[in-house]
Amino acid sequence: MNQPQWWKRLFFHVFASITFYTAIPLPYVNGLDFRRAAYFAPLVGVMIGGILGLCDTAMNYLGIPLLTRSALVVVIWIAITGGLHLDGAMDTADGLAVANPEKRLEVMTDSATGAFGAMAAMAVILLKTTALTDILDHRCLLLMAACGWGRWGQQLAIARYPYLKPTGKGAFHKQAIRSYPDLLPGLFLLLSLSVLMTLFHSKYLFFALSMSGVGSAIALLTGLWFHYQLGGHTGDTYGAVVEWTEALFLCVLTIF
Repeated sequence: MNQPQWWKRLFFHVFASITFYTAIPLPYVNGLDFRRAAYFAPLVGVMIGGILGLCDTAMNYLGIPLLTRSALVVVIWIAITGGLHLDGAMDTADGLAVANPEKRLEVMTDSATGAFGAMAAMAVILLKTTALTDILDHRCLLLMAACGWGRWGQQLAIARYPYLKPTGKGAFHKQAIRSYPDLLPGLFLLLSLSVLMTLFHSKYLFFALSMSGVGSAIALLTGLWFHYQLGGHTGDTYGAVVEWTEALFLCVLTIF
């Protein structure tokens, strides 16, 4: 039997990545290979941001006030991802709250949510909502950038740092991101968003450069911080990197 054409393989890889990282109802496809899911994570992030931007635009057209609209966008954000990354951020917070480093991974695997996990979730949701309330223009593009940089930060953590468990829900991501060249497609995609920003008007050049600089810096630092705390990463910390990169990215952009 002939091998599937390259574009068919690409389609099924992207389809598998969307299926893995989102709760979007898609037709069932038998035999999907999720080992390459992380490779297309920034692309999926940009897609999620685009959906959020369309929802935001529709609500603006309906006359929904900015604060309510921003809160609804964050709720839709959680619904689209199925809370996958937020759950990781909560588990990571519970683990880091443990004084004994040797028991942190054990606590993170516990399905019960502790007080620190709940506080982390509230902090992320609050930061995203308030930051979006302060952002008036080009919200769709900035949502795409936030979701994209969050998932590029996850890729960077996969490439740079050891995985702390022999098995786990994030262990197979190492098969998708083996070296730094695997980070380049996602990076180029996100840099193109900054280029797109400058096409609106040349006065946005500084903001576009800031968007790329802020996104890449926060993506790097969040992964580095969790590595410093735990000595590596797990599937939960990958989710935490996504959530905190998204939230901090939006918060910093309010300065500009």
